[in-house]
Amino acid sequence: MSLDALQTSPLIGNDPVPEEVIERIARARGSLGNQLLILGHHYQRDEVIQFADIRGDSLALAMKARDAAGVRHVVFCGVHFMAETADMLTPDDVKVILPDMRAGCSMADMADIDQVEIAWDVLTDATDERIIPITYINSTAALKAFCGRHGGAVCTSSNARSIVEWAFRQGDKVLFFPDQHLGRNTCHALGIPLDDMVVYDPHDPHEMTGGNDPAEYARRKVILWRGHCSVHTNFMENHPDIMRQRYPGIKVLVHPECRFEVVQKADVVGSTSRIIETVRNAPAGTKWAIGTEHHLVNRLAQEHPDQFVSTLAPFACQCSTMFRISAEALADRLEELTEGVERNVIPVDPETTRWGLIALDRMLSMRD
Repeated sequence: MSLDALQTSPLIGNDPVPEEVIERIARARGSLGNQLLILGHHYQRDEVIQFADIRGDSLALAMKARDAAGVRHVVFCGVHFMAETADMLTPDDVKVILPDMRAGCSMADMADIDQVEIAWDVLTDATDERIIPITYINSTAALKAFCGRHGGAVCTSSNARSIVEWAFRQGDKVLFFPDQHLGRNTCHALGIPLDDMVVYDPHDPHEMTGGNDPAEYARRKVILWRGHCSVHTNFMENHPDIMRQRYPGIKVLVHPECRFEVVQKADVVGSTSRIIETVRNAPAGTKWAIGTEHHLVNRLAQEHPDQFVSTLAPFACQCSTMFRISAEALADRLEELTEGVERNVIPVDPETTRWGLIALDRMLSMRD
């Protein structure tokens, strides 16, 4: 990446890990052997992800944990909902640990089970048509279980289209939460007009009807939850125009959690995995303005020096909650395990797991 790109679209650097911390992690890993699996999400900072046995997105990592043989402890360098998904998918004797309990997800926090239960009552009172709930993988275990109980499914950013198509084969309307942008972009790509979508606001102060006349829910095909990703909503409608003017020939590559106006101006729209594969398969000399978390963009720039890779925004968009996990916290958790102490275990109760797995299995059965 050129100095000009760094000055225009700064990417926050990574601090080196103290040698003492590296040695602590190495000693603990050697002691724990094959019973330990460290997972690192793509948005994790470099000084942490360098210690991961496997890198990936949230669902792929959870499934790697499920399929790992002989593992007793999974340390998930991600955020809380990711660890919950891993716990649901792994055997009961496998403990999933989050290095820092402050690593939550602002999007997942925008829809809690009490709010969703209230919304469900409002919506089912408003229409006799069948509503199929779809929750994005970036949600709590309780919301995944809610979808399992009510005939719905989980989706990821890569399979949201096929899940929405499935949902409309099962029912008449879709309730999509917690990310309104992924829901809107997915449904619009399927040919559903924006006028056929309505946003349910769980914080509506008026009569707890989600900010709309209930008749609107009967009229529209898609009910979107008012939630968003705090990273991807930082990209604005004018950012693609600015980058194209500044760097002629640059391609805009964005995540579908971005705003509708940004997605409409993109050359390529795709999940984290698709973003990585797109850059990996592009020829030398290709120029990219990428709308996603800056640690991933920075890593892609370092891994593909023969291409021009920059963040789409004129500033770095960071997942601040994932950033709370540090190499020091990882070392602390690993050392505790060598001493027989299991701290920051993320448990999901059996009933929630049972229904959550039903929603996950509906999605997984459609993956291929």
